[in-house]
Amino acid sequence: MTAPNADRGDALRPLLALNFFMADMQAGIGPFLGVFLLAHGWQSGWIGTVMTAGGVAGMLMTTPAGALIDATRSKKLFVIIPGICTVIASGIVLLSQEFWLVAASQVATAIAGAAIGPAVAGITLGMVRQAGFNRQNGRNQAFNHAGNMVGAGLSGFVGWMYGFTAVFWLAALFGILSIISVLMIPRASIDDDAARGLTRETDDDRPASGLRVLVESKPLLILAAALLFFHLGNAAMLPLYGLAVVAGKQADPASFVATTIVIAQGTMILTSLAAMRMAEKEGYWLVLLVSFIALPIRGIVAAWLLNRWGVYPVQILDGVGAGLQSVAVPGLVARILDGTGRINAGQGAVMTAQGIGASLSPAIGGWIAQEFGYETMFLILGSFAAVSVALWSVFATVLRPACATKPGRVSEAMASSVAGIA
Repeated sequence: MTAPNADRGDALRPLLALNFFMADMQAGIGPFLGVFLLAHGWQSGWIGTVMTAGGVAGMLMTTPAGALIDATRSKKLFVIIPGICTVIASGIVLLSQEFWLVAASQVATAIAGAAIGPAVAGITLGMVRQAGFNRQNGRNQAFNHAGNMVGAGLSGFVGWMYGFTAVFWLAALFGILSIISVLMIPRASIDDDAARGLTRETDDDRPASGLRVLVESKPLLILAAALLFFHLGNAAMLPLYGLAVVAGKQADPASFVATTIVIAQGTMILTSLAAMRMAEKEGYWLVLLVSFIALPIRGIVAAWLLNRWGVYPVQILDGVGAGLQSVAVPGLVARILDGTGRINAGQGAVMTAQGIGASLSPAIGGWIAQEFGYETMFLILGSFAAVSVALWSVFATVLRPACATKPGRVSEAMASSVAGIA
C-alpha cells in the first residue's frame, strides 16, 4: 500500500535529502582520487587503470543488481551498504597508496554501489508511480547535482585548508548522512509493485533478466548502445582535464578540481529541471540528442583551451550533457518498460552499457594522454559521441514513439517491442 497523499510529502523530503547526500558519496572522491595519486608519484596511465578496475567491477554487477532490486522488498538496504563501503574505502586509500590496495578498495566500492542507481529509481517509482516519475526524477536529479556542487565546493575548501586527507573524510561523512536519509523514508511509502512497473496482467513467475529485457526491446538496445559510446568519451574527461591543468602547474590541485565539479554540477541543476519540462512537452528524443551533441563540442574546446580558464566552457558543456541524461535516461527506461515488471532490471542493463564505456574511458584516455598528449586525447574522446548522434538519428523512427510515450502506460507503438519481456 502507498502512503496517503498527506504523508507522501513528508516521505519525499528524505528522498530528496538522500539524492543530495549520495551525490558526494558516489562521486566525491572520484575526481580528487586522480590528483591525490598523482601527488604520490602515480603516472596517468596507472591512475586510469585503477579507476577502470573499479568501473569494470561495477559494470559487471549493475545488471544483476537491477534484477535484484525488482525482486527485493528491502530496497533501502542497497543504499545503506554502499554508504558503509564509501566510509571504509576512504580510510583504505588514506592508509596506503599501494596499487593493489587502492584497486581493491575501488573494486569493492563499485560492486557495493552497483545497485544504488536502480535502488533509488525503484524507491522513487514506488513512491510516486509512473505518472509522477518524470517530475520527481527531475527534482531528485536537481538535488543530486546540488549535492555534488556543494560537496565539491566543500572538498576544495577543506583540501586547500587541510590537505587531501580532509577530502576523503568529507566523503565518508556524506556516506553516513546518506544512510541516515534513507532510513528516514517510511517503508510503507514504497509500493514494491509500482517500483518495478508491475501490473496485475504481468507474469511475475519468471526471474528478472536484465540482459533479456535489453535484447527483447529494440528501443532500449539502441539507447544502451548510444550511451555506451557517449560514456566511452565522457567518463575520463573530467579527471583527465584536471590532471592536464594540474600537471602544467597552472592551478592548486584541490581547488581546481573542485571548481571543475562546481561548474558542471551548477549547470546540471538547471539542465535537469529543463530536461524535466522538455520531456513533458517534446518527449525524451530531443533531450537525449542534445546531450549527445554536447560531447564532441566539449572535446574540441578542451583541446583548444587547456588552461585554468578553459574549465568554464568545458564543464558547462559537461553539465549540459550529463544533466539532460540524468533525467532522460531513467525516465525513458521507465516508460519503455512500464507494465512489464522489469523496470529496474532494464535500468541495470542500461547502466551496464554506460558502465562499459565509462570503465574503459579512463584507461583509454590515460594511455592516449601519456603517449600522444592531452590535446589529442580530448579530440579522440569527444569523437566517440559522434557514434551516439548517428545511432540516435538513424533509428529516430523507432525511438521517437518510445520517447513520446505518455507516463502511466505503454503505447501501442511500443507494445511489440516489449511483448516478450513480461
